[in-house]
Amino acid sequence: MRGKAHIPSGLADLAARLRGRPRGLPGRDAGHPYVRRGRAAVALALCATVAACQLAAPTPTLKPNARPSPVPAALPAGPSQQSQALARYYSAIQADLLAQGLLRTDGGGVDTPFNARQLAANFERIVFYDEYARGAGLRGSGGAQARLRRWPGPVKVAVEFGPSVPQDLRVEDSATVRDYTARLARLTGHQIGFVGEGAQTGANFNVLVMGEDDHDLVVSRVQQIVPDISSSALGIFERLPRAIHCLVVAFSRDDGTSGYGQAIALVRAEHPDLVRKSCYHEEMAQGLGLANDSPRARPSIFNDDDEFALLTTHDEMLLKMLYDPRLRPGQSADEARPIFTRIAAELIGGES
Repeated sequence: MRGKAHIPSGLADLAARLRGRPRGLPGRDAGHPYVRRGRAAVALALCATVAACQLAAPTPTLKPNARPSPVPAALPAGPSQQSQALARYYSAIQADLLAQGLLRTDGGGVDTPFNARQLAANFERIVFYDEYARGAGLRGSGGAQARLRRWPGPVKVAVEFGPSVPQDLRVEDSATVRDYTARLARLTGHQIGFVGEGAQTGANFNVLVMGEDDHDLVVSRVQQIVPDISSSALGIFERLPRAIHCLVVAFSRDDGTSGYGQAIALVRAEHPDLVRKSCYHEEMAQGLGLANDSPRARPSIFNDDDEFALLTTHDEMLLKMLYDPRLRPGQSADEARPIFTRIAAELIGGES
């Protein structure tokens, strides 16, 4: 699932890509916001006065008792029950998908052939149509047409981790985002670079890796990154259903064009490794301008069937087409069709 909505206050568009509940799994609360439970505070009973702490003197011994270890002022809080429940839920989802032969990481093969005509048709459906109505949160668009959207200027990617995210995951995922950013730059030929980890990086494509216990930080960071964000766009982050695994929101520049100037991706830290990596692959590519799904796209991650976890050879071609200089932001499908049809033929012909 992914979407597009109107953003006031100078931000023309919002394109939100949301990875939803995979096929074949229950979604009892799909579409319903869940209530966040904060971390349970650990309270220590401390004496209020010296008199209240008086104890009977110990019986003398031949050698003094060892000095007790100092009592910490507070104990570190672990994941909340809500966060632990989400981690179990998403682990079960990954196991179920793998058992079905889904979440493939091979990029496609002899069992997933496609030709230039199919590549061009998939490009048109993914680039020139919206899944979500503008300014309506997660309400479907009914297949509304859109214009070509991409970044006209440099894309500066940074990753931010919530306090609940353990250090080993931070190290692993920071490297994943950095390496994938370099791959996207090679594929598109566009200026896309990894500028670091943390909030103070000057990024315009912020990848937030946050757990359920970081909910308040997610909302505040989104408001800091886009101060005049609309209530409908902010509401997506505030009331994210469990069935939404990750998302990206890309904002158009305020110059009236269809060029992007800011993007925010959110990846749940509770995901197991492969699902989490699949979120980076899909949302970061979506945030570059491949803003819709197509059930006919195969082999592709831009398809809600979850057959593939990671960017495929087909998807690499879509990115090359999107950033081909013969296309330009703001073009309609009718205007661009002769051009991207020719580019698709060139890409397929070049591989034969």
